[in-house]
Amino acid sequence: MLRPDLTSERVAAGLDLAKRRGIACASVRPSDSTWPCAARRHLRDTGQRGGLSSRNPDHRLQLYEARDLLRRGARELDAVVATPTAVPRVPVCGIELAQLSELCHKEGARLRAILENAYLTDELKIIACRAAEHAQVDFVSTSTGFAPSGYTLADAKLMRQHLPEAIGVEAAGGLRTLDQVLEALQAGCARVATGNAGAILDEWQARLDVRKSTETA
Repeated sequence: MLRPDLTSERVAAGLDLAKRRGIACASVRPSDSTWPCAARRHLRDTGQRGGLSSRNPDHRLQLYEARDLLRRGARELDAVVATPTAVPRVPVCGIELAQLSELCHKEGARLRAILENAYLTDELKIIACRAAEHAQVDFVSTSTGFAPSGYTLADAKLMRQHLPEAIGVEAAGGLRTLDQVLEALQAGCARVATGNAGAILDEWQARLDVRKSTETA
């Protein structure tokens, strides 16, 4: 729930959907200053997590923002590794990621490193994966969803190949259908980030129902 045009009512509905459908993490905008605490209260005792996206390009400000978001209840943070202006810094981003990762883990939170793959060569994607491994992040994501292109099967396979099993690959950016989700899972992705979770889960349930009726016929 990161689109800038979302209303408070839409965010609340998204949190309710995450709770009802068992979605792993509900991400809200850091600019919605009341939502980190609200998300944590809403998802309490469900085993789910409230997440925030930290996209500040200045690392000092990013650390400050991360501390504030963790204090306000976020239990997963996103940190974007590579945007068009940050691409030249990809080879040296490991230290910054490590500082964010240590901060999150001390608070019992997880860190997702987002590679904006639309702007990266395969070589830079591999370098970024190595930096994420060094930083011991929890997930590495394929896209913010706001770039010219997002998830691709080739990127998911490349990232899975160059990350240890302990770090999950998250498919993100343009996944709108169940078939896309199944493709990503087959490629080794541990998670899928989407703004279309309700419809995808409905489609999955419908297919399960059809299969069950066929097997019992």
